[in-house]
Amino acid sequence: MTDAPLFDLTGHVAIITGGNSGIGLGFARGLARAGADVCIVGRNKERNADAADILRAYGGRVLALACDVGEEKQVIDTIALAADELGRIDSCFVNAGVAQGMTPFIDTDLAEFRRVTSINLDAAFVTLREAAKVMVAQGEGGSLVGTASLAATQGVPRGQSYAASKAGLIAMMNSIAVELGKEGIRANSVLPGWIETPMTDGVFAWDRFQERVKPRIPARRWGRPTDFEAVAVYLASPASAYHTGDTLLIDGAYSKF
Repeated sequence: MTDAPLFDLTGHVAIITGGNSGIGLGFARGLARAGADVCIVGRNKERNADAADILRAYGGRVLALACDVGEEKQVIDTIALAADELGRIDSCFVNAGVAQGMTPFIDTDLAEFRRVTSINLDAAFVTLREAAKVMVAQGEGGSLVGTASLAATQGVPRGQSYAASKAGLIAMMNSIAVELGKEGIRANSVLPGWIETPMTDGVFAWDRFQERVKPRIPARRWGRPTDFEAVAVYLASPASAYHTGDTLLIDGAYSKF
């Protein structure tokens, strides 16, 4: 047992895929505010640089790496580089993902299904595996976090591939929690509701969607990336030392109404 402050992440190193915008940047900002050194991973170098500038204002080390998480070798090299540059990896937030198109289910071809699952599930698998290797080698435990979606638990029209990928991610996180618990490695999923991010800009701009969905949210607003800062700190910190194999719902009670 340690008497160290529960939410002080000084000396902690976190890596966040899809960390240059939206929920991923919310995770990264919370971690940086708590004193962690962070590595954000994304395909867009300009967006990476802008996010890194935001994070450096909190005083910690910030590393921004360009990577296509759909390419296994790039992921392997990126995780290794992050560990080498920052000295270790204590938490890994798998947040990179893509949305599904609006093609009806009966017209969706296998290539489109695999386009979504290859990023949301396959790439998450590779990222988690590589980060876990570093943590096991360090021998000091760690925290793995996957960004899921309400689509994993609720039916979404024209969303079969996205829903399958996110449900698969939750199942994978649960299995990791069981297998790596003996290594002191925790694995949890975060399940966001309707959050204002670049991925949801299109649907949120649709008046009919706003009229039908927003009134169903008891919190009476869309979620924001800032709503994910504190949960990131909790999951990375010693405060969650015995919290693993869980799915944390952040949806303003939408799914309960």
